[in-house]
Amino acid sequence: MKKIFMLAAGLFLAGAVHAQSPIRFGIKGGLNLSNIIKENGNNNFDTKINPGFNVGVTVDIPLSESIAFTPEALYSTKGYKLTSGFGEYTQTTSFIDIPILASIKLAGTGLNVVVGPQVSFLTSTKNKFKNDLGTIENEVNNNSDNLKKSLFGGVLGLRYDINQNIDFHARYALDFQKNNENGTTSTPEYKNQVISLGFGYKF
Repeated sequence: MKKIFMLAAGLFLAGAVHAQSPIRFGIKGGLNLSNIIKENGNNNFDTKINPGFNVGVTVDIPLSESIAFTPEALYSTKGYKLTSGFGEYTQTTSFIDIPILASIKLAGTGLNVVVGPQVSFLTSTKNKFKNDLGTIENEVNNNSDNLKKSLFGGVLGLRYDINQNIDFHARYALDFQKNNENGTTSTPEYKNQVISLGFGYKF
Protein backbone atom coordinates (compact mmCIF):
# COMPACT_ATOMS: atom_id res chain seq x y z
CA MET A 1 0.00 0.00 0.00
CA LYS A 2 2.92 2.33 0.71
CA LYS A 3 4.12 1.82 -2.87
CA ILE A 4 0.70 2.86 -4.18
CA PHE A 5 0.84 6.12 -2.20
CA MET A 6 4.38 6.80 -3.46
CA LEU A 7 3.25 6.16 -7.03
CA ALA A 8 0.24 8.46 -6.61
CA ALA A 9 2.42 11.22 -5.16
CA GLY A 10 4.90 10.82 -7.98
CA LEU A 11 2.16 10.99 -10.61
CA PHE A 12 0.67 14.08 -8.97
CA LEU A 13 4.01 15.89 -8.90
CA ALA A 14 4.85 14.86 -12.46
CA GLY A 15 1.44 16.00 -13.64
CA ALA A 16 1.74 19.33 -11.87
CA VAL A 17 5.18 19.96 -13.41
CA HIS A 18 4.00 19.09 -16.94
CA ALA A 19 0.55 20.66 -16.74
CA GLN A 20 -0.46 22.31 -20.02
CA SER A 21 -2.94 24.75 -18.47
CA PRO A 22 -3.95 25.81 -14.94
CA ILE A 23 -4.74 23.02 -12.50
CA ARG A 24 -8.44 22.98 -11.63
CA PHE A 25 -10.11 21.71 -8.48
CA GLY A 26 -13.65 20.41 -8.30
CA ILE A 27 -16.37 18.70 -6.31
CA LYS A 28 -18.49 15.75 -7.33
CA GLY A 29 -21.22 13.45 -6.10
CA GLY A 30 -23.73 10.90 -7.25
CA LEU A 31 -25.58 7.62 -6.91
CA ASN A 32 -23.91 4.28 -6.16
CA LEU A 33 -25.56 1.06 -7.35
CA SER A 34 -23.51 -1.45 -5.39
CA ASN A 35 -23.50 -5.22 -5.20
CA ILE A 36 -20.92 -7.94 -4.65
CA ILE A 37 -19.18 -10.72 -6.54
CA LYS A 38 -19.18 -13.77 -4.29
CA GLU A 39 -16.01 -15.77 -3.74
CA ASN A 40 -15.32 -19.12 -2.06
CA GLY A 41 -16.50 -19.82 1.47
CA ASN A 42 -20.00 -19.55 2.87
CA ASN A 43 -21.75 -17.93 -0.11
CA ASN A 44 -24.94 -19.92 -0.62
CA PHE A 45 -27.13 -16.84 -1.10
CA ASP A 46 -28.33 -14.52 -3.86
CA THR A 47 -27.78 -10.78 -3.56
CA LYS A 48 -29.21 -7.62 -5.09
CA ILE A 49 -28.26 -3.96 -5.36
CA ASN A 50 -27.93 -1.82 -2.24
CA PRO A 51 -28.25 1.83 -3.40
CA GLY A 52 -25.87 4.36 -1.86
CA PHE A 53 -23.99 7.53 -2.71
CA ASN A 54 -20.57 9.07 -3.22
CA VAL A 55 -19.31 12.61 -2.62
CA GLY A 56 -15.87 14.16 -2.72
CA VAL A 57 -13.24 16.30 -4.42
CA THR A 58 -11.19 16.02 -7.59
CA VAL A 59 -8.18 17.65 -9.24
CA ASP A 60 -7.80 18.09 -13.00
CA ILE A 61 -4.18 18.32 -14.18
CA PRO A 62 -3.97 18.62 -18.01
CA LEU A 63 -0.95 16.84 -19.48
CA SER A 64 -1.85 17.58 -23.11
CA GLU A 65 -4.86 18.72 -25.12
CA SER A 66 -6.45 15.28 -24.83
CA ILE A 67 -5.02 13.68 -21.67
CA ALA A 68 -5.35 14.77 -18.02
CA PHE A 69 -4.38 13.30 -14.68
CA THR A 70 -7.47 13.41 -12.44
CA PRO A 71 -7.03 11.96 -8.93
CA GLU A 72 -10.01 12.02 -6.56
CA ALA A 73 -10.90 11.51 -2.89
CA LEU A 74 -14.43 10.26 -2.26
CA TYR A 75 -16.61 9.13 0.62
CA SER A 76 -18.53 6.19 -0.83
CA THR A 77 -21.13 3.74 0.50
CA LYS A 78 -21.31 0.20 -0.87
CA GLY A 79 -22.75 -3.17 0.13
CA TYR A 80 -25.54 -5.56 -0.83
CA LYS A 81 -29.00 -6.84 0.05
CA LEU A 82 -30.42 -10.34 0.23
CA THR A 83 -33.91 -11.68 0.87
CA SER A 84 -34.72 -15.06 2.43
CA GLY A 85 -37.64 -16.76 4.08
CA PHE A 86 -36.54 -15.17 7.36
CA GLY A 87 -36.55 -11.57 6.12
CA GLU A 88 -34.35 -8.99 4.37
CA TYR A 89 -30.69 -8.52 5.26
CA THR A 90 -28.74 -5.39 4.24
CA GLN A 91 -25.02 -4.77 4.66
CA THR A 92 -23.75 -1.22 4.08
CA THR A 93 -20.02 -0.55 4.02
CA SER A 94 -18.53 2.95 3.97
CA PHE A 95 -15.16 3.67 2.35
CA ILE A 96 -12.78 6.48 1.54
CA ASP A 97 -11.99 5.83 -2.14
CA ILE A 98 -8.86 7.24 -3.79
CA PRO A 99 -9.17 6.76 -7.58
CA ILE A 100 -5.93 7.58 -9.42
CA LEU A 101 -7.35 8.25 -12.87
CA ALA A 102 -6.33 9.27 -16.36
CA SER A 103 -8.90 11.14 -18.47
CA ILE A 104 -8.63 10.70 -22.23
CA LYS A 105 -10.68 13.11 -24.34
CA LEU A 106 -12.21 11.75 -27.54
CA ALA A 107 -11.43 14.05 -30.46
CA GLY A 108 -14.02 16.67 -31.33
CA THR A 109 -16.39 15.87 -28.46
CA GLY A 110 -16.89 16.58 -24.79
CA LEU A 111 -16.68 12.84 -24.07
CA ASN A 112 -13.80 11.45 -22.01
CA VAL A 113 -12.75 7.93 -21.09
CA VAL A 114 -11.56 7.64 -17.47
CA VAL A 115 -9.50 4.70 -16.27
CA GLY A 116 -7.11 3.87 -13.46
CA PRO A 117 -6.47 2.08 -10.16
CA GLN A 118 -8.30 2.77 -6.92
CA VAL A 119 -7.45 2.31 -3.25
CA SER A 120 -10.36 2.02 -0.78
CA PHE A 121 -10.15 2.41 3.00
CA LEU A 122 -12.93 0.88 5.12
CA THR A 123 -14.47 3.27 7.66
CA SER A 124 -17.58 1.39 8.86
CA THR A 125 -19.75 -1.69 8.31
CA LYS A 126 -23.44 -1.66 9.25
CA ASN A 127 -25.83 -4.61 9.14
CA LYS A 128 -29.63 -4.46 9.16
CA PHE A 129 -32.12 -7.33 9.39
CA LYS A 130 -35.82 -6.68 8.84
CA ASN A 131 -38.89 -8.93 8.96
CA ASP A 132 -42.50 -8.86 10.18
CA LEU A 133 -41.36 -8.90 13.80
CA GLY A 134 -39.24 -5.75 13.54
CA THR A 135 -35.82 -4.42 12.58
CA ILE A 136 -32.42 -5.11 14.10
CA GLU A 137 -29.42 -2.90 13.27
CA ASN A 138 -25.81 -3.10 14.42
CA GLU A 139 -22.42 -1.68 13.49
CA VAL A 140 -19.55 -4.13 13.10
CA ASN A 141 -16.40 -3.49 15.09
CA ASN A 142 -13.95 -3.44 12.20
CA ASN A 143 -10.95 -3.75 14.53
CA SER A 144 -12.02 -7.16 15.80
CA ASP A 145 -13.78 -8.52 12.70
CA ASN A 146 -12.02 -10.41 9.92
CA LEU A 147 -12.41 -7.60 7.37
CA LYS A 148 -9.65 -6.00 5.32
CA LYS A 149 -9.19 -2.33 6.13
CA SER A 150 -7.89 -1.42 2.68
CA LEU A 151 -8.63 -2.81 -0.77
CA PHE A 152 -7.07 -2.35 -4.20
CA GLY A 153 -9.27 -2.14 -7.30
CA GLY A 154 -9.85 -0.45 -10.62
CA VAL A 155 -12.16 2.07 -12.28
CA LEU A 156 -13.39 2.37 -15.87
CA GLY A 157 -15.96 4.88 -17.07
CA LEU A 158 -17.04 7.85 -19.17
CA ARG A 159 -17.31 11.57 -18.42
CA TYR A 160 -19.21 14.05 -20.57
CA ASP A 161 -18.25 17.70 -20.15
CA ILE A 162 -21.55 19.58 -20.49
CA ASN A 163 -19.64 22.86 -20.41
CA GLN A 164 -16.39 24.19 -18.99
CA ASN A 165 -17.54 23.68 -15.40
CA ILE A 166 -20.16 20.91 -15.27
CA ASP A 167 -19.82 17.26 -16.23
CA PHE A 168 -21.91 14.10 -16.06
CA HIS A 169 -20.12 10.83 -15.42
CA ALA A 170 -20.83 7.09 -15.32
CA ARG A 171 -18.33 4.50 -14.20
CA TYR A 172 -17.80 0.93 -12.99
CA ALA A 173 -15.49 0.13 -10.07
CA LEU A 174 -14.38 -3.35 -9.01
CA ASP A 175 -12.24 -4.48 -6.09
CA PHE A 176 -9.44 -6.82 -7.14
CA GLN A 177 -9.13 -8.13 -3.56
CA LYS A 178 -11.63 -10.01 -1.40
CA ASN A 179 -13.00 -8.30 1.70
CA ASN A 180 -11.53 -11.11 3.83
CA GLU A 181 -9.63 -14.36 3.43
CA ASN A 182 -11.85 -16.64 5.56
CA GLY A 183 -15.55 -16.36 4.78
CA THR A 184 -18.11 -17.09 7.47
CA THR A 185 -21.88 -16.76 7.73
CA SER A 186 -21.55 -13.25 9.15
CA THR A 187 -18.64 -12.15 6.93
CA PRO A 188 -18.72 -14.05 3.62
CA GLU A 189 -15.94 -13.67 1.07
CA TYR A 190 -16.74 -11.21 -1.70
CA LYS A 191 -15.48 -8.39 -3.90
CA ASN A 192 -17.29 -5.05 -4.10
CA GLN A 193 -18.57 -3.85 -7.46
CA VAL A 194 -20.22 -0.47 -7.98
CA ILE A 195 -21.88 1.34 -10.87
CA SER A 196 -21.84 5.10 -10.21
CA LEU A 197 -23.76 7.93 -11.87
CA GLY A 198 -23.21 11.55 -10.94
CA PHE A 199 -22.28 15.13 -11.66
CA GLY A 200 -19.12 17.14 -11.11
CA TYR A 201 -18.32 20.85 -10.92
CA LYS A 202 -14.88 22.34 -11.61
CA PHE A 203 -13.93 25.77 -10.34
